[in-house]
Amino acid sequence: MFVGRFKNISFKGDIFGGVTTAIISLPLALAFGVASGAGAEAGLWGAILVGFFAALFGGSTSLISEPTGPMTVIMTAVLTSMMAKYPETGMAMTFTVVMMAGAFQILIGTLKLGKYITLMPYSVISGFMSGIGVILIILQLSPLLGQAAPAGGVVGTLGALPETLSNIKFSELFLGILTLAVLFYFPKQYRKYVPAQLVALVAVTLLSIVIFDSDSIRRIGEIPAGLPSLVMPHFTADMFMTMVVDALVLGTLGSIDTLLTAVIADSLTRSEHNSDKELRGQGLANMISGLFGALPGAGATMGTVTNIQVGAGSPLSGIVRALVLALVVLIAAGLTEPIPMAVLAGIAVYVGFNILDWSFIQRAHKVSLQGMVIMYGVMLLTVFVDLIVAVGLGVFISNIIVIEQLSRTQAQQVEAISDNHQDVVPLQEDEQALLDRANGKVLFFYLSGPMIFSVSKAISRQHSSVGDFQAMILDLTDVPMFDVTVGLALENAIKDAQEAQCQVFLVCPNQQTRQQLAKFKLLEMVPAENTYINRQQALQASLDFVEPSTSTATLPA
Repeated sequence: MFVGRFKNISFKGDIFGGVTTAIISLPLALAFGVASGAGAEAGLWGAILVGFFAALFGGSTSLISEPTGPMTVIMTAVLTSMMAKYPETGMAMTFTVVMMAGAFQILIGTLKLGKYITLMPYSVISGFMSGIGVILIILQLSPLLGQAAPAGGVVGTLGALPETLSNIKFSELFLGILTLAVLFYFPKQYRKYVPAQLVALVAVTLLSIVIFDSDSIRRIGEIPAGLPSLVMPHFTADMFMTMVVDALVLGTLGSIDTLLTAVIADSLTRSEHNSDKELRGQGLANMISGLFGALPGAGATMGTVTNIQVGAGSPLSGIVRALVLALVVLIAAGLTEPIPMAVLAGIAVYVGFNILDWSFIQRAHKVSLQGMVIMYGVMLLTVFVDLIVAVGLGVFISNIIVIEQLSRTQAQQVEAISDNHQDVVPLQEDEQALLDRANGKVLFFYLSGPMIFSVSKAISRQHSSVGDFQAMILDLTDVPMFDVTVGLALENAIKDAQEAQCQVFLVCPNQQTRQQLAKFKLLEMVPAENTYINRQQALQASLDFVEPSTSTATLPA
């Protein structure tokens, strides 16, 4: 299990990758921990535990896993909701949701459903990721302005904004703006040597120590050194279903986030990850993280790309990264005490800004009006309603649009002819000659391509005049599959022909399609002697039926 993923170990590249990504992860873990409401230590231990166990048991060779912006947004909503209803046990219930989300991911991986997780339109993915970026920015407005985050999530934050603006602490706003200035304007040529987040964290923290008293601005405070305490799972009967739904949201989002990052890693390493194994590894990592009161995580794009660029070639880099962060917590936790909360808010705002899908936002109106509407619709629903509603409605509408487009295309593949239509139906010259000899008495009913339910109307429309003919050839030569609705439409076509005293001939050489016909008992409706695997044979048989005295052609041996 482990040998294949660790066969490309490069001690120099993996160790350098682990140390580098640990440096990148430190400020993000602190920022996400504080932003979630669980505390900086929850963010740090989430980065350690998720990173270690996902690297050890996952299905990718280079993925770096840690708390991410999207996961933090959902975690914040869950924690806020639980603490509001159950002040004493809300924290335990929140981390129980994290464990349940991990179990859900393990279930997805075990059922081998990983490949289906990212099968959704890009406009939907772009919309909900951008929506999460907007949520992360809005939730950090109050901390950035020197105030505690109000209750009520996005709506609560926006509602309290007038009061927040009237009580701005300009000292903390200054630190937050300075942090954002460093993050946005740090020279690109130096970013490959040191991450801008770390520069902002260290530089602005040192400046705050010099120009502000320790009590005049809000700071992280002391992070407990030592191992985290166990959090025993806690349920209540009235909140159980809510916890299940929250776990499904958290687990699904973590799976999407991880597998999208894994695809990016594959494109950089020219390798292929194991989606199901990766989800099992991520699920186990999140279960352990929740058990120790730490934030959930997923594959992190920035850490993963950096890890690959510095030469890491195996999961050893992810393990090294987790160990480096553990040393920071266990030995040097005191160094994080003076970090201003406004600095972490600035880092979180920067992450939210980068989560926004700027490339698609800038060109969505040029690429597709429908895609743009779906993207902005999903984004607004994500911000102001609910992630599941946003994604579910977005996927539903996108699929309806795609089905409507497919319907128009596939309706063109349903043709009923009785004379020369070479541009529509691919008949050979000898086959066309046989059809012409029938003198309009044979209806050649041709279908091609995969037939889905939206084609049933076209089938009904094309065979509506079957009563004007003596024979109908139902040609399924080029149909690889059809669904239930099309099966019923074909049944009606055969029944209508038989009721009109029109003899039915069936052409179906495809074995899979014949098996489907048998399941629908359509083969029983057509006499065995009228069922063929060769189009020319069916045409000859239909001609013999309608013109028995004049038909002299012989069937091929």
